Amino acid sequence: MLGVRDAIGLLSTRQIVCAVAAALGACFLTMALIGITTDVISNPWFERKVPVETFDWVVLVAISLLTGALAGTYFLGQGSLVGTRIGAGSGVLGWFAVSCPLCNKVVLVLLGTSGATSVFEPLQPVLGALAVALAFVALGLRIRMLLRASCPVPAPSPT
Repeated sequence: MLGVRDAIGLLSTRQIVCAVAAALGACFLTMALIGITTDVISNPWFERKVPVETFDWVVLVAISLLTGALAGTYFLGQGSLVGTRIGAGSGVLGWFAVSCPLCNKVVLVLLGTSGATSVFEPLQPVLGALAVALAFVALGLRIRMLLRASCPVPAPSPT
């Protein structure tokens, strides 16, 4: 298995530029998609009944950066979808972690108003931590797969 520096040396400038552009685009898209729909990023389209906490911003930024990094790895030459499901799962968990418990229709239908504030709201930091951990796992699996795939496989001997 090659080291990270050796593996980066095998990449073309075009691959690196494409990967960085994809990573930045996915980072900002994730930030906008989760942040606007949960009203962590104030906007005129969505309303939030529970104030935004510092932890909401921490989870939103962490998920956005990790999702961007994960998306950037898909432009480094390997067609495998390793880490995709885990990365998507972390995004969904991240959305639930930063959403307003009283504005989230799914939570309200499942738990009701009192359950949303007494059961779901205290669990949101746990969901956020789990979402960030899953995003790290997805990125780690993807990087591991890329480093393993960058090793040349020896050809079988003709005998």
